[in-house]
Amino acid sequence: MNDLRQRTKDFALRIIKMYTKLPKTAEAQVMGKQVLRSGTSVAANYREACRARSKAEFKAKMGIVEQELDETELWLELLVESGVVPIEKMNDILSETDELLRIVVASINTTKKGRTERKAK
Repeated sequence: MNDLRQRTKDFALRIIKMYTKLPKTAEAQVMGKQVLRSGTSVAANYREACRARSKAEFKAKMGIVEQELDETELWLELLVESGVVPIEKMNDILSETDELLRIVVASINTTKKGRTERKAK
């Protein structure tokens, strides 16, 4: 869990650096602020999930992390597809977003599976 805690924090820092390099056009700044909010909230919400008092609370907090990652991915895609940022400059961060999303979804599914197995016993 500590590895993912650091990885989500590093992700937030990458988002911040990416935002500072965006063009100062209105559309770039609007999309940039959206990705800044969602991308940095991934780490904050993951930290909250780590402090969950129950599996249900953990699952709920991880659901928020999943939503924020999905939203971040959307804004990153829009920055590319609108022509504000070339895909070459976004490939790495898009890849990391996708990897984090897969990890979070797997974690949520594992939590759900454990709950289902307990009910069946």
